[in-house]
Amino acid sequence: MEGMRNEIKTNLEIVRDNIRKACEKVGRDPKEVTICAVSKTKPVEDIEAALEAGQKLFGENYVQEIVAKYEALGGKPEWHMIGHLQRNKVKYIIDKVTLIHSVDSLPLALQIEKEAAKRGIVMPVLLEVNIAGEESKWGFTKEETLGAAREIGALPHIIVAGLMTSAPYTEDAETNRLHFRNLKNLFDEVKTANFSGVDPTVLSMGMTGDYMVAVEEGSTMVRVGTGIFGARNYN
Repeated sequence: MEGMRNEIKTNLEIVRDNIRKACEKVGRDPKEVTICAVSKTKPVEDIEAALEAGQKLFGENYVQEIVAKYEALGGKPEWHMIGHLQRNKVKYIIDKVTLIHSVDSLPLALQIEKEAAKRGIVMPVLLEVNIAGEESKWGFTKEETLGAAREIGALPHIIVAGLMTSAPYTEDAETNRLHFRNLKNLFDEVKTANFSGVDPTVLSMGMTGDYMVAVEEGSTMVRVGTGIFGARNYN
């Protein structure tokens, strides 16, 4: 366990250092970039090790995992829902997460609105954009995003805090540069549109394989799992 603890601490330092280098390259302040540590399938002990190493924010893909880990750790970590969210599961996480990254449809937003209203809270969300137009991925198309931002921002218990994408899996991060650039341009368009209930401060793009390129292209939040916790075991 001690070995794993040290490994997680070292990995986090490497990720922070890489972000610093990527920011330096393009003249950005590293403080503009937040690391969301993706802890899906990882045990509570690994999250505790990352907390000890100064990591506060964790992203989970599955509702049942957020619920279980929240029961174990409470609000010590800050939790984000980053995976595909089914409408019938919104009620289980609405009081446990501070941001939902994966709002990919108006019906899902309406469900979040309903659950947030019941609790008298305003839930910040990101609109998931399928920027590369992959058939296997969820999300709004580039063309749908502005309209979705306007409609979802109008819901009283939701604030649209920005955009998110999962770029194509690649061995060569450079191949995703164009997708990241396109999403940054779209993010700026959403900002300029100045819709009510839309306050875009978060651009969530870049994962273990390509986060440095994403940071160079303007990402403010990278979602790194394997790069921090090591390979996942899905057995």
